[in-house]
Amino acid sequence: MEILPVALVFFLATIVSTTQGYEPVLTHHIHLLKPKTGGARGSVPGLSCLSWRLAVETNNIIKWKTVPAECEGYVGHYMLGHQYRKDSKVVTNEAWLHAKSLNLTKDGKNVWVFDIDETTLSNLPYYAVNGFGTELYNATSFDEWVLKGIAPALPESLKLYKKLLKLGVKVVFITGRGEDQRNVTTTNLKNVGYHTWEKLVLKGSTYSGNTSYVYKSAERTKLVKSGFRDNWEYW
Repeated sequence: MEILPVALVFFLATIVSTTQGYEPVLTHHIHLLKPKTGGARGSVPGLSCLSWRLAVETNNIIKWKTVPAECEGYVGHYMLGHQYRKDSKVVTNEAWLHAKSLNLTKDGKNVWVFDIDETTLSNLPYYAVNGFGTELYNATSFDEWVLKGIAPALPESLKLYKKLLKLGVKVVFITGRGEDQRNVTTTNLKNVGYHTWEKLVLKGSTYSGNTSYVYKSAERTKLVKSGFRDNWEYW
């Protein structure tokens, strides 16, 4: 069985997209993130935030814990405007083109691995009232949000999911959410359009203290040992 993981690397892994199929009504001016230079007119609002974003995306700034406070508006405009959706569409389209290019067996055993938070489900409603990443991550309040079970789907990810199913590829979810959140996660996924999957893998106590990379890599190895064919080197 072949594992086809999708690396949906969008800006700010802790922040997510708009609701399923929903284009927000913009009642105020949105900064469209067009690169600017100050030139002879001095500094331009937003320029430092654009530079910070680029450094994060190119992994030149690592182990950052919060978005700079002065960039809250910048990030909010990006997430609530149309640019994030456009960026998401470009990435998922590339993933789809790759999936179509593969010579897949027709035995119903090919799978595609998705994460959940910030990949298939959006936590934008949570972050919108918590500073768009400018506040330190609070596990207690985030878990309270998760338990509401109302996270919307990332629209472009949901489209990719549906296309993969039509292609005959099954889906496996591997998430950092705990086993105690299985029921609410299952219900949330189904309510927003993810109706079927091969496996939903949640982080159990066995991986307590381990990083997401260690945990997800180990679960990926289990999939391979159980008969999946893995032609990928990157998770």
